[in-house]
Amino acid sequence: MMAEDGARGTPSRGGASRRRVLAAMGLAPVPAVAAPAGAAAAAATAKGTGRVPAVPMPTTLSDWTAVADVLGRQGEMKRVMYHTGLPRRDLVVISRGVMIKPALALGSHVSFVRYSDGATLLMGDVVVTERELQPFGDALYEHGIEQTALHKHLLSQFPDIWWVHVHAHGHDPAVIARGLRAAFDRTGTPPPSPPAPARPLDLDTAGIDAAMGVRGVVDDGVYKSIFARRETVTDGGRILPSGLGSTTAINFQPLGGGRAAVSGDCVMVADEVQDVLGALRRAGAELVEVHHHGLRDEPRLFFTHFWAVGDAVGLARGLRAAVDATHVVPVAPADAG
Repeated sequence: MMAEDGARGTPSRGGASRRRVLAAMGLAPVPAVAAPAGAAAAAATAKGTGRVPAVPMPTTLSDWTAVADVLGRQGEMKRVMYHTGLPRRDLVVISRGVMIKPALALGSHVSFVRYSDGATLLMGDVVVTERELQPFGDALYEHGIEQTALHKHLLSQFPDIWWVHVHAHGHDPAVIARGLRAAFDRTGTPPPSPPAPARPLDLDTAGIDAAMGVRGVVDDGVYKSIFARRETVTDGGRILPSGLGSTTAINFQPLGGGRAAVSGDCVMVADEVQDVLGALRRAGAELVEVHHHGLRDEPRLFFTHFWAVGDAVGLARGLRAAVDATHVVPVAPADAG
C-alpha cells in the first residue's frame, strides 16, 4: 500500500484508504461531532514530520485468543479495543470512612489495539498495594513494558494503594501479554469470578443522567457517567481509538438515602485545568491528583482525580460545570460498558 508522500504532501491511495478506515472505525467520539477530518487531524498531529500516523484496525475476540490464554481470563471488544478488566476484589480498602467497591476505584484495566502497520499497542491502568508496587514495576521493566504514570485516585486510603499506568507496543501481542502476566503474578490480583447478581441501585439514576447530560452505566454496583475528548488524540504517532486514554469518568457508589461517594477523573488540556479545578471545588469535591497518564500524547492531556460525598443528584449538578469546562462529548452506554 502506498503512503502519503510527506515531502510533497500529496495524498496517495494509501492516504485515502486510511481516511476510509478512520471513518469506518468510528474513531471520532460517539455521537459524532464537528471535528477536523481524519486526514487533517493526522497532518496536524504529525507536527510537520511527513509521517502518516498509524490507525487502529478492526479485530474480533478470536484475534486475541493468545492474549486471553496468557492473562488467564477472557476480555471483551470495546469498538476496536480488546479490553480486559482485573478488579481487585481481594482488597478491602477504606477511604474517608467509606468501604470502596472495586468498580468505584479499584479496577485494573488493560486494552490492546492492532494497528495498520502491524504493531499492537497496550495501554492500561493497574491497581497495586504499596507492598506490591516495586516488584510489579520491576517485572514490567524486565519485559519491556513502560510505566507512564504513578499516582493516587483516593485520599487517605487504608491499606495504601497506588495506580500504575502501563504502555507497550510490539508486533506480538502474546509477548506483551506474557510481560503483563509476569507483573500481575507479583500482585494479589485474584482470578476471574462470575459477576455478582445485579441489584437495584439506591440512587436516582435518572436525576444523575439529567444533571450530567449523559446516560450512565451500571458496573458492579457503581453508576458511571463517561465522556471522551472530541479531538483526535495520538500517542507516539498512533491515532488512539476514541476514549482510549482520553476519558472523563465520574463514578457514583451508593451510600443509602440517595447519597453517594464519588470518585472521578477529568481529562483536560492545559488551558482547561484551572477552570476544572475551580469548578470541582465549587461543587464540593476534594482534589486528589493532577498529572499525566501518558508520555507521548498529542494534544498533551492532563487528568485530575477528585472525591466527594453527598446527595448524588446534587453532586452531579455541581460536577457538570467541571465537565462543561472541557472539550468532551458524552459516551453512549454501549461504548462505555
